[in-house]
Amino acid sequence: MMKTDEKLIIKGKRIDGRKPEDVRKMKMEVGVIPNAEGSALVSFGKTTALASVYGPRPLHPRHLQESDTGLLRYKYDMATFSVDERKRPGPSRREIEISKVSREALEPALFLKKFPRTVVDVFVEILQADGSTRVTAINAASLALADAGVPMRDLVVGLSGGMLDGKIVIDLMGKEDNYCDADIPIAYLPSKKEITLLQMDGRLTPEETKKIVRDVLHASKKVYEKQVEALKKKYSE
Repeated sequence: MMKTDEKLIIKGKRIDGRKPEDVRKMKMEVGVIPNAEGSALVSFGKTTALASVYGPRPLHPRHLQESDTGLLRYKYDMATFSVDERKRPGPSRREIEISKVSREALEPALFLKKFPRTVVDVFVEILQADGSTRVTAINAASLALADAGVPMRDLVVGLSGGMLDGKIVIDLMGKEDNYCDADIPIAYLPSKKEITLLQMDGRLTPEETKKIVRDVLHASKKVYEKQVEALKKKYSE
């Protein structure tokens, strides 16, 4: 982790005015791409992800097909204009890694065995990056899958936590992400009470890690409620 002399928590408040346990303002909308079978736009503060879903559809070439299950493909990409310094086009090692772990975070929610020899494609584009992009992307992908009508056990909720100036904080924004002592992105399947993604960058004691995970799971209830609200808004109109 990088270090800074700037205080990121002053008198119990973070630099964007939030308390340590607060989640940024969330915006979620489904059905935003007419040509996709399912889509969603999700923002946590300035971080914004756009997801689209296609399938289940026959997988080609055929030698890639699985006779007893469908496959999930997930592509995470950061737009060249999403960060302050223009990003080089093309997938980076980080984006390839995030695509892999995000796919694995979503797979437990899907009934892929009902669709053998098929593929479900998920494409997520980060339009603006200000911290916690992989979990914002997972929330968008989860909503897009539901919007596409892909059978799911439940929505997958993504949220980050970390340690900042010796305090546990939830939903790290960009500067916090860069200068925190540690950060933990988490994805959670509420219906099975199963954590499907848990990564850590930094160093924490076992007790600190457990406390961050508990606090993230508690705060993720608000994210889940927002996801459900976004789906209800579209399908109740």
